[in-house]
Amino acid sequence: MPYKSIFTVLTDEKFAKTTLEHAAAFARAQDAHLDALCLGLDRSQTGYYYAGATALVMEQSLNLAREESRKLEKAAEDFLDNTEVRWGVEAGVTQMADLTRHVAARARFSDLVVMLKPYGEDRDVEMVASVEAALFEAQTPVLVVPKNAEAPGKPHTITIAWNESNEALRATRAALPMLRDANLVRVVVIDPPTHGPNRSDPGGLLSQFLARHGVRVEVDVISKTLPRVSDVLLRHTTDTNSDMIVMGAYGHSRFRESILGGATRNMLERATVPVLMAH
Repeated sequence: MPYKSIFTVLTDEKFAKTTLEHAAAFARAQDAHLDALCLGLDRSQTGYYYAGATALVMEQSLNLAREESRKLEKAAEDFLDNTEVRWGVEAGVTQMADLTRHVAARARFSDLVVMLKPYGEDRDVEMVASVEAALFEAQTPVLVVPKNAEAPGKPHTITIAWNESNEALRATRAALPMLRDANLVRVVVIDPPTHGPNRSDPGGLLSQFLARHGVRVEVDVISKTLPRVSDVLLRHTTDTNSDMIVMGAYGHSRFRESILGGATRNMLERATVPVLMAH
């Protein structure tokens, strides 16, 4: 199924232009519609103020959030007006505790969410929360793009991190439109199990599935020569000049929600190419 609805979230004006550049470039390459949600965040925590100050603090915080939302909305409209993509912009205000609900409610009606990499010295917690909301609450694939990377509308070489998990398979299915267009897709299997039905042909069934979709695919079986699987995968991606990584997103339970697990976070922290994830 081709990508027809691309979605992104803007919560910080200093990252708005870069996020829109990546999302618009991808939407243009895929001939898709781009929707941008511009959220002003009310950061007040009323439980920490004495009663007489609560109303005033809340009003000031809401006004700041509304102003932030308007600035993001205008920045998005001004930028997208000068692109060739079909687009829509929606603005609103939310408290941090309710951010997940708003993002998930919109992301679940998209084919793919395009977001800037949420980790870095100047990143805010709402960027991580937006990615987690799309992945775990909306159950929508997310393309996470490093700030200085090129948005891969049609990447030439794609690496699939394959471990036979449901998450990895779902990410692969989500990436099919790009996998078909790629010159080469590498199914990377790190230290395959010595027991099990696929021990003699690791990655074979996935390669067969992809080949029947017209994907040009090869299997790379490699050893875990570094402490972390993410390090091995990133080095292999660099060595093979891959433009994108496709992998499952793994999380840990946080009450009724989920947060990104250690391996997924390590990958996102260090990745220099876009990473398409699904849970």
